[in-house]
Amino acid sequence: MKGIAVDCIIIGGGPAGLTAAIYLGRYRRRVTVFDAGSSRAALIPRTQNYPGFAEGITGLDLLAALTAQAENYGVNLIKCEAQLGRVGQMFCVAGKNADVCAPCVIMATGLIDNRPDIEGFEPGADGSLVRYCPICDGYEAAEKEICVFGSVEEACGKALFLRTFSRSVTLLTPDGGHRPEKDCMALEAAGVGLPEGAVACLRQHAGKIVASFEDGSKAYFDLLYPVLGCAVRSELAAGLGARQTKSGYVFVDENMQTTVPGLYAAGDVVSDLHQIAVATGHAAIAAATRIHNSLPRNFR
Repeated sequence: MKGIAVDCIIIGGGPAGLTAAIYLGRYRRRVTVFDAGSSRAALIPRTQNYPGFAEGITGLDLLAALTAQAENYGVNLIKCEAQLGRVGQMFCVAGKNADVCAPCVIMATGLIDNRPDIEGFEPGADGSLVRYCPICDGYEAAEKEICVFGSVEEACGKALFLRTFSRSVTLLTPDGGHRPEKDCMALEAAGVGLPEGAVACLRQHAGKIVASFEDGSKAYFDLLYPVLGCAVRSELAAGLGARQTKSGYVFVDENMQTTVPGLYAAGDVVSDLHQIAVATGHAAIAAATRIHNSLPRNFR
């Protein structure tokens, strides 16, 4: 499969990339999706925050459904890392056994959360113990023993948000560092626990997250929400000269186009509001409103 020309290349097979593929496939566009298989959505144990699934849906099931729908419209999905470059006015991706060129690219590469070291924790088996998005699943955490893990400055907002759902929220710090008075007062007023000591070790045991402190004491939690930052996967876009924000997100206009003509971006690589509904909305704007209409008409 060498030197294939398509209408649009999509890099990333998460909700944003697959939604864009579905739109363009339905418009009878030739689309190839390159996916490394590391979508953040795959880590979602179950969300009831995505419209249309009253009983909730796991991240893996949602990705499988979107993949099947895209393939139903003739979208070609290639499982591999992609290297993006330009040849003249065309974008070219060299992947495993595939060299594909197109006038348009959608970057849907997402991000990677920085994860704490937890002894005995296996994300695939114990995914329900560690969660990253209280907007997505805070409702499902109602009345559980919740631990938020991070610096007071960075994690205060998430801890306060989770107090909406549970009376038992504790903010643990990895190093016992700086504790701004304003944040500490807000946490105390909300009834959020803030132990003095730093956490020496986190481990998974018997369906719980166990936090061990430097003084030898322990605390047990049903759920852990890390707040340790993330790495935005914007390297490919930046390599082509696309402008980025101070936080590393790809800068786009109202049509989801980057500062490089023909190069679009959607989903978590664009926005710090890490929501599936936001990602699919980005994809609809880029694929439906802009890319299809910018290409030569594909009359039958």
